[in-house]
Amino acid sequence: MTHHIVVLGAGYAGLMAAKGAARKLRRSDVRITLVNAVGHFVERVRLHQLAAGRPLKDLPLSKLLAGTGIELVVARVTAVDAAARTVQVDSAPHDIPYDTLVYALGSAADTVAVPGVTAHASAVATHQDAVRLRERAAEAQGSLAVAGAGLTGIETATEPAETYPGLTVQLVTGGELGAGLSERGRRYLRAALGRHGVALREHANVAEVAAHGLVLADGSEIPADSVVWTAGFRVPDLAREAGFAVDAHGLLTVDPTLRSASHPEVFAAGDAAASSGPDGAASRMSCQTGLPMGAHVAGSVAASLTGRTPKPLRLRYVWQNISLGRHDGLTQFTRADDSPVAAILTGRASARFKEAVTRSTVLALRR
Repeated sequence: MTHHIVVLGAGYAGLMAAKGAARKLRRSDVRITLVNAVGHFVERVRLHQLAAGRPLKDLPLSKLLAGTGIELVVARVTAVDAAARTVQVDSAPHDIPYDTLVYALGSAADTVAVPGVTAHASAVATHQDAVRLRERAAEAQGSLAVAGAGLTGIETATEPAETYPGLTVQLVTGGELGAGLSERGRRYLRAALGRHGVALREHANVAEVAAHGLVLADGSEIPADSVVWTAGFRVPDLAREAGFAVDAHGLLTVDPTLRSASHPEVFAAGDAAASSGPDGAASRMSCQTGLPMGAHVAGSVAASLTGRTPKPLRLRYVWQNISLGRHDGLTQFTRADDSPVAAILTGRASARFKEAVTRSTVLALRR
Protein backbone atom coordinates (compact mmCIF):
# COMPACT_ATOMS: atom_id res chain seq x y z
CA MET A 1 0.00 0.00 0.00
CA THR A 2 1.28 3.46 -0.89
CA HIS A 3 2.62 5.36 2.11
CA HIS A 4 1.27 8.93 2.24
CA ILE A 5 3.55 11.68 3.58
CA VAL A 6 1.86 15.02 4.22
CA VAL A 7 3.99 18.12 4.76
CA LEU A 8 2.31 21.13 6.37
CA GLY A 9 3.90 24.42 5.39
CA ALA A 10 6.04 25.38 2.39
CA GLY A 11 8.47 27.76 4.02
CA TYR A 12 12.21 27.14 4.07
CA ALA A 13 11.90 24.05 6.28
CA GLY A 14 8.74 22.53 4.80
CA LEU A 15 9.74 22.92 1.16
CA MET A 16 13.19 21.50 1.84
CA ALA A 17 11.64 18.57 3.73
CA ALA A 18 9.14 17.77 0.97
CA LYS A 19 11.64 17.95 -1.88
CA GLY A 20 14.31 16.11 0.09
CA ALA A 21 11.93 13.28 0.95
CA ALA A 22 10.79 13.06 -2.67
CA ARG A 23 14.40 12.71 -3.81
CA LYS A 24 15.40 10.18 -1.16
CA LEU A 25 12.26 8.05 -1.59
CA ARG A 26 11.86 8.30 -5.37
CA ARG A 27 12.17 4.52 -5.75
CA SER A 28 9.75 3.76 -2.90
CA ASP A 29 5.98 3.36 -2.95
CA VAL A 30 5.43 6.80 -1.44
CA ARG A 31 3.10 9.69 -2.17
CA ILE A 32 3.91 13.17 -0.91
CA THR A 33 1.42 16.03 -0.46
CA LEU A 34 2.52 19.55 0.43
CA VAL A 35 -0.11 21.82 2.01
CA ASN A 36 0.44 25.58 2.09
CA ALA A 37 -1.82 28.57 2.66
CA VAL A 38 -0.57 30.40 -0.46
CA GLY A 39 0.55 29.21 -3.86
CA HIS A 40 3.95 30.89 -3.88
CA PHE A 41 7.13 30.59 -1.86
CA VAL A 42 7.66 33.52 0.50
CA GLU A 43 11.27 34.68 0.89
CA ARG A 44 10.80 35.72 4.46
CA VAL A 45 14.30 37.18 4.67
CA ARG A 46 13.26 39.73 2.02
CA LEU A 47 9.96 40.87 3.54
CA HIS A 48 11.50 44.07 4.89
CA GLN A 49 12.35 44.94 1.28
CA LEU A 50 8.77 44.34 0.19
CA ALA A 51 7.53 46.49 3.09
CA ALA A 52 9.69 49.35 1.81
CA GLY A 53 8.24 49.15 -1.69
CA ARG A 54 10.79 46.91 -3.40
CA PRO A 55 9.07 44.32 -5.62
CA LEU A 56 10.03 40.71 -5.01
CA LYS A 57 10.41 37.98 -7.57
CA ASP A 58 7.38 35.72 -7.86
CA LEU A 59 8.23 32.13 -6.95
CA PRO A 60 5.22 29.88 -7.68
CA LEU A 61 5.34 26.65 -5.72
CA SER A 62 4.09 24.79 -8.78
CA LYS A 63 7.34 25.64 -10.57
CA LEU A 64 9.52 24.87 -7.56
CA LEU A 65 7.86 21.45 -7.33
CA ALA A 66 7.91 20.69 -11.06
CA GLY A 67 9.21 17.20 -11.78
CA THR A 68 9.19 16.06 -8.15
CA GLY A 69 5.85 14.25 -8.17
CA ILE A 70 4.78 16.18 -5.07
CA GLU A 71 1.10 17.11 -4.97
CA LEU A 72 0.46 20.72 -3.95
CA VAL A 73 -2.66 21.66 -2.00
CA VAL A 74 -3.13 25.42 -1.59
CA ALA A 75 -5.24 25.69 1.54
CA ARG A 76 -5.05 26.81 5.15
CA VAL A 77 -4.73 24.04 7.73
CA THR A 78 -7.53 24.34 10.28
CA ALA A 79 -6.97 21.23 12.40
CA VAL A 80 -5.07 17.97 12.71
CA ASP A 81 -6.85 14.84 13.96
CA ALA A 82 -4.03 12.81 15.47
CA ALA A 83 -6.22 9.79 16.24
CA ALA A 84 -7.63 9.55 12.71
CA ARG A 85 -4.36 10.77 11.16
CA THR A 86 -6.05 13.37 9.01
CA VAL A 87 -5.51 17.05 8.25
CA GLN A 88 -8.45 19.42 7.93
CA VAL A 89 -8.13 22.37 5.56
CA ASP A 90 -10.39 25.26 4.65
CA SER A 91 -10.74 24.74 0.91
CA ALA A 92 -10.78 21.03 0.14
CA PRO A 93 -13.86 18.82 -0.03
CA HIS A 94 -12.32 16.12 2.16
CA ASP A 95 -9.83 15.77 4.98
CA ILE A 96 -6.31 14.78 3.91
CA PRO A 97 -5.20 11.44 5.40
CA TYR A 98 -1.57 10.83 6.28
CA ASP A 99 0.68 7.97 7.32
CA THR A 100 3.58 10.28 8.13
CA LEU A 101 3.12 13.96 8.95
CA VAL A 102 5.78 16.67 8.70
CA TYR A 103 4.74 19.69 10.76
CA ALA A 104 6.44 22.83 9.43
CA LEU A 105 3.84 25.59 9.79
CA GLY A 106 6.38 28.17 10.93
CA SER A 107 5.65 31.23 13.04
CA ALA A 108 3.91 34.59 12.89
CA ALA A 109 4.24 37.86 14.77
CA ASP A 110 3.08 37.71 18.38
CA THR A 111 0.30 40.28 18.25
CA VAL A 112 -1.55 39.14 21.39
CA ALA A 113 1.02 39.46 24.17
CA VAL A 114 0.72 43.25 24.39
CA PRO A 115 -2.61 45.14 24.28
CA GLY A 116 -3.32 47.14 21.15
CA VAL A 117 -0.90 45.41 18.80
CA THR A 118 -3.59 43.76 16.69
CA ALA A 119 -5.60 46.97 16.34
CA HIS A 120 -2.86 49.55 15.89
CA ALA A 121 0.34 47.90 14.62
CA SER A 122 1.61 46.26 11.46
CA ALA A 123 3.82 43.19 11.35
CA VAL A 124 6.33 41.91 8.84
CA ALA A 125 6.21 38.13 9.36
CA THR A 126 4.12 37.19 6.30
CA HIS A 127 3.74 38.39 2.72
CA GLN A 128 0.39 39.99 3.59
CA ASP A 129 1.97 41.71 6.61
CA ALA A 130 4.66 43.22 4.41
CA VAL A 131 2.16 44.43 1.80
CA ARG A 132 0.05 46.13 4.47
CA LEU A 133 3.14 47.72 5.99
CA ARG A 134 4.22 48.99 2.57
CA GLU A 135 0.89 50.73 2.17
CA ARG A 136 1.09 52.29 5.64
CA ALA A 137 4.69 53.40 5.23
CA ALA A 138 3.99 54.99 1.84
CA GLU A 139 1.06 56.92 3.32
CA ALA A 140 2.78 57.92 6.57
CA GLN A 141 3.70 61.60 6.54
CA GLY A 142 5.48 61.80 9.86
CA SER A 143 6.87 59.00 11.98
CA LEU A 144 7.28 55.25 12.16
CA ALA A 145 8.09 53.35 15.37
CA VAL A 146 9.51 49.83 15.12
CA ALA A 147 9.04 47.88 18.36
CA GLY A 148 11.59 45.10 18.71
CA ALA A 149 15.27 45.28 17.74
CA GLY A 150 16.04 41.75 16.69
CA LEU A 151 17.28 41.18 13.14
CA THR A 152 13.78 41.67 11.72
CA GLY A 153 13.27 44.92 13.61
CA ILE A 154 16.63 46.34 12.59
CA GLU A 155 16.05 45.55 8.92
CA THR A 156 12.49 46.87 9.04
CA ALA A 157 13.67 50.16 10.54
CA THR A 158 16.58 50.85 8.17
CA GLU A 159 14.90 49.92 4.88
CA PRO A 160 11.96 52.40 5.12
CA ALA A 161 14.28 55.07 6.54
CA GLU A 162 16.36 54.81 3.38
CA THR A 163 13.39 54.54 1.01
CA TYR A 164 11.22 57.34 2.41
CA PRO A 165 13.51 60.30 3.26
CA GLY A 166 10.68 62.30 4.83
CA LEU A 167 9.83 59.54 7.27
CA THR A 168 11.12 59.75 10.86
CA VAL A 169 11.94 56.25 12.13
CA GLN A 170 12.51 55.18 15.73
CA LEU A 171 13.69 51.73 16.80
CA VAL A 172 12.49 50.70 20.27
CA THR A 173 13.83 47.74 22.25
CA GLY A 174 13.31 46.43 25.74
CA GLY A 175 16.97 45.45 26.02
CA GLU A 176 20.28 46.50 24.53
CA LEU A 177 20.77 46.78 20.79
CA GLY A 178 22.79 43.97 19.23
CA ALA A 179 23.22 41.93 22.39
CA GLY A 180 24.20 38.87 20.34
CA LEU A 181 26.84 40.70 18.31
CA SER A 182 30.52 41.31 18.93
CA GLU A 183 31.69 44.70 20.18
CA ARG A 184 32.78 45.63 16.66
CA GLY A 185 29.41 44.53 15.32
CA ARG A 186 27.50 46.61 17.88
CA ARG A 187 29.56 49.70 17.09
CA TYR A 188 28.96 49.35 13.36
CA LEU A 189 25.26 48.76 13.87
CA ARG A 190 24.84 51.89 15.98
CA ALA A 191 26.75 53.94 13.44
CA ALA A 192 24.59 52.57 10.61
CA LEU A 193 21.39 53.53 12.42
CA GLY A 194 22.78 57.01 12.84
CA ARG A 195 23.63 57.29 9.14
CA HIS A 196 20.08 56.33 8.25
CA GLY A 197 18.63 58.77 10.75
CA VAL A 198 17.01 55.99 12.80
CA ALA A 199 16.60 57.08 16.43
CA LEU A 200 17.25 54.35 19.00
CA ARG A 201 15.41 53.89 22.30
CA GLU A 202 16.84 51.08 24.46
CA HIS A 203 15.56 49.53 27.70
CA ALA A 204 12.04 50.67 26.86
CA ASN A 205 9.41 48.05 27.60
CA VAL A 206 6.18 48.54 25.66
CA ALA A 207 3.02 48.16 27.75
CA GLU A 208 0.49 49.08 25.07
CA VAL A 209 0.20 50.09 21.44
CA ALA A 210 -2.25 52.95 21.01
CA ALA A 211 -3.60 54.78 17.98
CA HIS A 212 -1.08 57.57 18.59
CA GLY A 213 1.98 55.35 19.18
CA LEU A 214 3.63 53.36 21.98
CA VAL A 215 2.85 53.52 25.69
CA LEU A 216 5.80 52.34 27.77
CA ALA A 217 5.78 50.48 31.07
CA ASP A 218 7.08 53.56 32.92
CA GLY A 219 4.10 55.59 31.70
CA SER A 220 5.97 57.59 29.07
CA GLU A 221 4.91 57.56 25.43
CA ILE A 222 6.53 57.44 22.01
CA PRO A 223 4.25 59.16 19.50
CA ALA A 224 4.13 57.61 16.01
CA ASP A 225 1.88 57.81 12.99
CA SER A 226 2.51 54.12 12.32
CA VAL A 227 3.83 51.24 14.44
CA VAL A 228 5.55 48.05 13.30
CA TRP A 229 5.59 45.15 15.76
CA THR A 230 8.59 42.80 15.58
CA ALA A 231 8.92 42.11 19.32
CA GLY A 232 8.42 38.37 19.38
CA PHE A 233 6.88 35.57 17.38
CA ARG A 234 4.38 32.84 18.13
CA VAL A 235 3.43 29.55 16.49
CA PRO A 236 -0.04 28.24 15.61
CA ASP A 237 -2.00 26.39 18.29
CA LEU A 238 -2.68 23.48 15.92
CA ALA A 239 -0.05 21.16 17.43
CA ARG A 240 -1.34 21.70 20.97
CA GLU A 241 -4.96 21.30 19.85
CA ALA A 242 -4.08 18.06 18.06
CA GLY A 243 -2.72 16.59 21.28
CA PHE A 244 0.91 16.53 20.19
CA ALA A 245 3.47 17.09 22.94
CA VAL A 246 4.46 20.77 22.92
CA ASP A 247 6.56 23.03 25.10
CA ALA A 248 5.39 26.10 27.01
CA HIS A 249 5.46 28.17 23.82
CA GLY A 250 3.43 25.70 21.76
CA LEU A 251 6.43 24.38 19.83
CA LEU A 252 6.17 20.72 18.94
CA THR A 253 8.65 18.84 21.13
CA VAL A 254 10.93 16.49 19.23
CA ASP A 255 13.75 14.05 19.84
CA PRO A 256 17.24 14.63 18.34
CA THR A 257 16.07 13.18 14.99
CA LEU A 258 13.17 15.71 14.89
CA ARG A 259 10.53 13.05 15.52
CA SER A 260 7.62 14.03 17.75
CA ALA A 261 8.11 13.15 21.42
CA SER A 262 4.52 11.86 21.62
CA HIS A 263 3.56 10.68 18.12
CA PRO A 264 6.23 8.66 16.25
CA GLU A 265 4.51 9.16 12.88
CA VAL A 266 4.99 12.94 13.17
CA PHE A 267 8.14 14.94 12.48
CA ALA A 268 8.69 18.68 12.79
CA ALA A 269 11.03 21.28 11.32
CA GLY A 270 11.52 25.03 11.30
CA ASP A 271 10.14 27.63 13.69
CA ALA A 272 7.35 25.35 14.93
CA ALA A 273 9.76 22.71 16.26
CA ALA A 274 11.32 22.85 19.73
CA SER A 275 14.83 21.86 18.67
CA SER A 276 18.12 22.73 20.35
CA GLY A 277 21.28 24.27 18.99
CA PRO A 278 24.85 23.07 19.63
CA ASP A 279 24.91 24.60 23.12
CA GLY A 280 21.66 22.94 24.17
CA ALA A 281 19.70 26.18 24.06
CA ALA A 282 16.66 26.66 21.84
CA SER A 283 17.67 27.13 18.21
CA ARG A 284 16.94 30.59 16.82
CA MET A 285 14.20 31.16 14.30
CA SER A 286 15.88 31.72 10.93
CA CYS A 287 16.25 30.19 7.49
CA GLN A 288 19.78 29.24 8.61
CA THR A 289 18.02 26.93 11.06
CA GLY A 290 14.99 25.98 8.97
CA LEU A 291 16.86 24.77 5.89
CA PRO A 292 19.08 22.18 7.62
CA MET A 293 16.15 21.11 9.79
CA GLY A 294 14.03 20.53 6.68
CA ALA A 295 16.81 18.56 5.02
CA HIS A 296 17.32 16.53 8.20
CA VAL A 297 13.61 15.72 8.51
CA ALA A 298 13.70 14.42 4.94
CA GLY A 299 16.51 12.10 5.95
CA SER A 300 14.79 11.02 9.16
CA VAL A 301 11.53 10.23 7.35
CA ALA A 302 13.36 8.32 4.62
CA ALA A 303 15.36 6.36 7.19
CA SER A 304 12.26 5.44 9.19
CA LEU A 305 10.49 4.17 6.07
CA THR A 306 13.42 2.13 4.78
CA GLY A 307 14.36 0.37 8.00
CA ARG A 308 17.38 2.51 8.87
CA THR A 309 18.07 4.36 12.11
CA PRO A 310 17.60 8.14 11.79
CA LYS A 311 20.59 10.22 12.84
CA PRO A 312 20.44 13.08 15.36
CA LEU A 313 20.44 16.62 14.07
CA ARG A 314 23.62 18.67 14.51
CA LEU A 315 22.98 22.36 13.97
CA ARG A 316 26.06 24.46 13.33
CA TYR A 317 25.91 28.20 12.76
CA VAL A 318 28.34 30.27 10.71
CA TRP A 319 27.08 33.86 10.59
CA GLN A 320 24.24 36.31 11.06
CA ASN A 321 23.41 38.56 8.11
CA ILE A 322 21.69 41.90 8.77
CA SER A 323 20.52 44.22 6.00
CA LEU A 324 20.97 47.91 6.75
CA GLY A 325 19.22 49.39 3.76
CA ARG A 326 19.77 48.26 0.20
CA HIS A 327 23.51 48.93 -0.06
CA ASP A 328 24.74 48.40 3.48
CA GLY A 329 24.84 45.48 5.84
CA LEU A 330 26.51 43.71 8.73
CA THR A 331 27.64 40.10 8.63
CA GLN A 332 28.54 38.85 12.09
CA PHE A 333 30.56 35.65 11.90
CA THR A 334 29.89 33.18 14.70
CA ARG A 335 31.04 30.02 16.33
CA ALA A 336 29.07 26.84 15.73
CA ASP A 337 26.94 27.60 18.82
CA ASP A 338 25.96 31.00 17.32
CA SER A 339 28.10 33.03 19.72
CA PRO A 340 29.89 35.92 17.97
CA VAL A 341 33.57 36.08 17.09
CA ALA A 342 35.43 39.32 16.43
CA ALA A 343 35.29 39.00 12.63
CA ILE A 344 32.62 41.00 10.77
CA LEU A 345 31.92 42.02 7.20
CA THR A 346 30.30 45.42 6.64
CA GLY A 347 29.00 47.88 4.07
CA ARG A 348 28.43 47.01 0.43
CA ALA A 349 30.50 43.84 0.75
CA SER A 350 28.11 42.54 3.41
CA ALA A 351 25.07 43.56 1.35
CA ARG A 352 26.44 41.70 -1.69
CA PHE A 353 27.30 38.69 0.45
CA LYS A 354 23.79 38.47 1.89
CA GLU A 355 22.27 38.84 -1.56
CA ALA A 356 24.42 35.96 -2.82
CA VAL A 357 23.42 33.79 0.14
CA THR A 358 19.73 34.61 -0.35
CA ARG A 359 19.84 33.78 -4.05
CA SER A 360 21.73 30.57 -3.44
CA THR A 361 19.06 29.55 -0.94
CA VAL A 362 16.35 29.83 -3.59
CA LEU A 363 18.60 27.96 -6.03
CA ALA A 364 19.00 25.15 -3.50
CA LEU A 365 15.22 24.98 -3.05
CA ARG A 366 14.76 24.84 -6.83
CA ARG A 367 17.14 21.95 -7.10
